[in-house]
Amino acid sequence: MCYDIKASLEAQLAKAQREQDYQAVEEIMEKLIPLTDLPIHHASGFSHPELLIYTNRSPDFPEIATWGLVPHWVQDGQQQNKIWNSTLNARGETIFEKPAFRTAAQNNRCIVYVDGFYEHHHFKGKTYPFFIHRKDKMPIALAGLWSEWENDDGGTLKTFTIVTTKGNSLLAKIHNNPKLKEARMPLILPTELEDKWLSPGCQNTTEVLIQSYPDSELEAYTVRRLRGKEYLGNVAEISHPFEYEELEFK
Repeated sequence: MCYDIKASLEAQLAKAQREQDYQAVEEIMEKLIPLTDLPIHHASGFSHPELLIYTNRSPDFPEIATWGLVPHWVQDGQQQNKIWNSTLNARGETIFEKPAFRTAAQNNRCIVYVDGFYEHHHFKGKTYPFFIHRKDKMPIALAGLWSEWENDDGGTLKTFTIVTTKGNSLLAKIHNNPKLKEARMPLILPTELEDKWLSPGCQNTTEVLIQSYPDSELEAYTVRRLRGKEYLGNVAEISHPFEYEELEFK
């Protein structure tokens, strides 16, 4: 699962900065960033934040999109509101089968750059949020799918979903929701495979890319509550380490 993320300006600009395209960085900062919800220290997908995605049609310059994929065949706003809370994530194993995702899986791929993501751990009837990030502190490239939908007013809504896969050993410890059959995690793309993800191909080629990211390259720690009265909101402190004395986690 991946319903909570952290996405700083630096992470969202990662691709342009890596390629030393400073003109693109300047243009992104001037024209796109003001139209997004960035920076995001914490946001839930259920709030449908707007951020930047790099698509297969524009791999070198990002587009603004809303989290929660709305398929092109959605008929009206009522159906949109009904579906997009259930399309925040797309199981990698079934993206070519599910009606909501199969067209995007074949034709519309994207990458979402984030600092990390949050997952909840269950312990003695309570949940404890963890922040997961790369050990080297570099941005994480999440594999996604995108879609465009014409709304009731004739405007175009661009949306995306984050692809997930089976959790690695680290996520198996953290993401232990008893209601789930197995731990899940977002599909994290190694740098050398990013271009391949943005090149839609046959199903067999895509399935090879849908693998769990090595737990040895990730790090996790507990943070303050992401829900309820104790929630601090979208502030920098929300992703800082916070220990719970009662939590036993090894």
